Amino acid sequence: MSALAARPAGGRVAAGALAGLAGVCALLALAVALRWQIATRAALDGVGEGLVFGTVLLVIALAGGVRATRPSVQAVMAGAVAGAALVGLSLAAHWPSVPVQLGHAAPFPSWAGATILVATAEELVLRGAVWSWATELGGCVAALVVTTLLFALIHVPLYGPSVVPLDLAVGLVLGGLRLWSGGPAAPAAAHVIADLATWWL
Repeated sequence: MSALAARPAGGRVAAGALAGLAGVCALLALAVALRWQIATRAALDGVGEGLVFGTVLLVIALAGGVRATRPSVQAVMAGAVAGAALVGLSLAAHWPSVPVQLGHAAPFPSWAGATILVATAEELVLRGAVWSWATELGGCVAALVVTTLLFALIHVPLYGPSVVPLDLAVGLVLGGLRLWSGGPAAPAAAHVIADLATWWL
């Protein structure tokens, strides 16, 4: 689902990959700071905040070299199954008192649209652009480590440090899907399913 533009050959490849990775990470940090500002100042409701954040992430993904291609049905299905498994693990962790949310500030269609946008855009940035640059720089293991750490860190400003252990684990799952499938479609599908479930959980 991603293809990077041609890069300089020879000794300049590592420098180009490092610059690309640093650039995408810097833009991601700015996007997270913007989201935090919007949330803490209550400038927009949750849906509006998600739409702004998701749109900014899509721009970062494009700037980072991600190009849209048609994902395979197999990758999307595998991601959906993995997302359902993540939801199941969350339910099991809370059993027998599963917290069910009955009231919401936003209608489901608009909330779901913003949620799908944010989850997909996060994956295009992390398991798309960042993954590609990090792989070029240090291989797949480096890409897995970098994207897993970033996935945990970008959620801290909004949700607090208590989310780090869970997000590290989820980041490893999403990174494993990226390794298996070769693109961001499978982790994006898993991320979307898991995030949509938070409407009820």
